[in-house]
Amino acid sequence: MTRDEIKAKLTGFLVEMYELEPDQVTLNSRLYEDLALDSIDAVDLIVRLKEFTQADIAPERVKEIRTVEDVVDLVAELLQVK
Repeated sequence: MTRDEIKAKLTGFLVEMYELEPDQVTLNSRLYEDLALDSIDAVDLIVRLKEFTQADIAPERVKEIRTVEDVVDLVAELLQVK
C-alpha cells in the first residue's frame, strides 16, 4: 500500500464517519481546527485505524497527531510503508 492509498483510505474513513466532503481532507488539514473533530471523534478514528492496520497504537503517538498527514505517517509506519 502506498502513502497515496493510505491517504485515500483515511479520506474515506473521515468522509464516512464525520460527514465531511472529500475536498476538505488534505494532508495539511488539522483534525481539530479544520475538520472539527473532537476528542470522542479522535478515539473513534483511532479505533478504526487499529482495525485497519491490525496494530496497537501507542497512546503517546496518538497525542502527537494534529494533521491528516500525521495520521498518514502513523499508518505508513504501522504498515511499514516507505
